[in-house]
Amino acid sequence: MEKIFESEYRFLCILWENEPIASPQLVKLCNEELGWKKSTTYTVIKKLSDKRIVKNENTIVSSLVDKTEVDRQESEELLQRTSHGHLPTFLAAFLKDRKLSKEEADRIRKIIDDAQEEYIDGNS
Repeated sequence: MEKIFESEYRFLCILWENEPIASPQLVKLCNEELGWKKSTTYTVIKKLSDKRIVKNENTIVSSLVDKTEVDRQESEELLQRTSHGHLPTFLAAFLKDRKLSKEEADRIRKIIDDAQEEYIDGNS
């Protein structure tokens, strides 16, 4: 998947919440939520169509990728850029001055445990 820029991601968030959606309605939402003109919205639709991230058929716009996939790619890019792919370094920096509630810490432990189980199961 090609790089998605911040403005494109904000557009996609609107699309994901409302798809499939008629392009005139999407123009209206982008104007209300992003302050975009009609031409800006249509330009982004065209760019994302060219990247095969959205499709626009008979003025109905829908995504070709889901939010989870895009978020995973963005997260991996951030990890590579900030910590050279080293997850413990990234987490240490991210959590350095942050206070976690018991619930947040428990949730993070569960995510790690689940990922470790998947790794172990996948390498058996």
